[in-house]
Amino acid sequence: MHQIINFVIRLKNFLLFIFLFSIGIILTIQSHAYHKSKFINSANFISGSVYNFSNTISTYFNLKATNSLLLEENNFLKTVLYNQNQQIPPLNVIDTSLNYKFTPALVIKNSYSTINNYLNLNVGNKQGIEEDTGVITSLGIVGIIDKTSNSYSRVLSILNSKSKLNAMHKKTNHFGVLHWNGEDPNIVQLSDMPKQTPLAIGDTIVTGNLSTIFPKGLPIGKIVNYKLDDTENYQILNIKLFNDMTSLNHVYIIKNKDANEINTLNLIDNE
Repeated sequence: MHQIINFVIRLKNFLLFIFLFSIGIILTIQSHAYHKSKFINSANFISGSVYNFSNTISTYFNLKATNSLLLEENNFLKTVLYNQNQQIPPLNVIDTSLNYKFTPALVIKNSYSTINNYLNLNVGNKQGIEEDTGVITSLGIVGIIDKTSNSYSRVLSILNSKSKLNAMHKKTNHFGVLHWNGEDPNIVQLSDMPKQTPLAIGDTIVTGNLSTIFPKGLPIGKIVNYKLDDTENYQILNIKLFNDMTSLNHVYIIKNKDANEINTLNLIDNE
């Protein structure tokens, strides 16, 4: 303890300089928008690089699982290729009348144990990635991109209390609001489903047609149980996700090229 005190006394001028210099930097960043934006971009780049390095190491030790996923992807794509005239789940239900672009990406950070979870991807503005675009795997939806930088992007996971998505019962096309109660990362909830909807355990839930982000019919999960809400006019469903949200690696960013035009028309219609 005595040595620490002597060390501080010897370097007191230098430590005071560092302290005052740090305060000056902080005040400069907070009071100037240009400096603040540069600092945020630099911080995003550094944190993204760290996550990317960490992901590279973890990916090396998970090559077997990654290869299995790639084999599954290749098998599905071949099935679609050689059965173009047949109904192939799950992509046969996508509304191809809309112009969608797919961009592959790697998950370099994933959280699923808090009430508001996010993912980081290794693609950003340089790859043409924009906010309000969907993220999926071959098994189902993952979330929506809410922030981007030059080389990275952040995804608002479906395991986030802020996430509210349009989803529907595949057999009847009755729809509701998909959200998460913050408990089991494998189970999400679908509320506002009409009381008269004939449901059964094991029925499939897919994306609805009230969104410009996801195509209609992308897989989400299967019903594990359901009940009437407090009003007894609607049903609340527990949905087991097709995706294992605790083990995500390869994903696809899906962009509706007509989204801006559609949203502009909706704004005009609401005026």
